[in-house]
Amino acid sequence: MTKDLRAYFTSGGKAVNGWCALPSPVTAEIMGRQGFDMMTVDLQHGLIDYQMALTMIQVLQGLPAPVFARVPWNEPGIIMKCLDAGFEGIICPMVNTVGDAERLVQASRYSPIGSRSFGPTRANMVHGAGYVKSANTAILVFAMIETREALANLDAILSVEGIDGVYVGPSDLGLSMGYEPTLDP
Repeated sequence: MTKDLRAYFTSGGKAVNGWCALPSPVTAEIMGRQGFDMMTVDLQHGLIDYQMALTMIQVLQGLPAPVFARVPWNEPGIIMKCLDAGFEGIICPMVNTVGDAERLVQASRYSPIGSRSFGPTRANMVHGAGYVKSANTAILVFAMIETREALANLDAILSVEGIDGVYVGPSDLGLSMGYEPTLDP
């Protein structure tokens, strides 16, 4: 059973996220055994495609931390496909406006909140037959704040029903503010 991050965050908890960007189920397993609060498989800047992400989630879901996908873009097809594969959350890059946040919610949530298409191929198997009834509250949806525009719209983005939180993209945010990107903490 994975940690209920929604309850954890609601009670003021903070999470340390393990980030998988290398296309390797062995590396994912090593990362997944390090005690992170959550794990993310990176389909945006990592070297991971959908098929490898599926393989990696199959390894990671046997471990305690909830598994998220950072999708390549705010595009409904890949968002729905990742959720259908059983990812427990989505991190979506370059959410700059309320409209971007609304499109993210539409792809991530079933009706009446969104317009996610039904087809939880693997999610039903992993999360149970009642998945469709619980998905809107069980799945976490994070918008990445990575630009000056997104920062200016932060309160409005967070007010969109179905957005659970934000994830800061420091390199792109720095670039948009005139700074050199760095991978140093």
